[in-house]
Amino acid sequence: MERFFPLPDYDLKNPDRVKVHIYGEIIDEKYSRFLIENADLDIWSVILLDKVQKRVRINKDEHSRLKKQGLIEGRYPNLFVAARIAATTGMKARHIRDRGFDKKYYQDMILALIQEHEPVKRRDIDELLLPKLPEVLSKKQKKTKINNLLYELSVKMNQIKNTGSRKLPQ
Repeated sequence: MERFFPLPDYDLKNPDRVKVHIYGEIIDEKYSRFLIENADLDIWSVILLDKVQKRVRINKDEHSRLKKQGLIEGRYPNLFVAARIAATTGMKARHIRDRGFDKKYYQDMILALIQEHEPVKRRDIDELLLPKLPEVLSKKQKKTKINNLLYELSVKMNQIKNTGSRKLPQ
């Protein structure tokens, strides 16, 4: 603790033993510096924040606690450190990748793809958007997000039309 090493990781999968991974060096010096500068954080908040930074899932009560303190952002369970922490720790780009962009940005990308290369297949849209969507989302969540964007563009906004079948949409 005095040398600001990262918190250990615990593996509790086997009920007969506990596996502890202790880091022998500082993994992220900027994150350690943030903790030094914010010594008023209680140890439990530091542990939870460490989990979020390492992309380890926390429960809803823990999420509420960190959210009230303004230490994290995102919708449960897709959480990431708050903008002020990202700025302090030099993780600004990761913060923006985790947060993602507004819906209009993704819809504009879809419309630009269609206008430039009409007709396009769903595979083309996936290829365009999957790398752009937040990294905290699973592949299934990213696909669902794309479905929702396409639904809104086609049904609600009536800006695109599917001329293909359900199996081979265009």
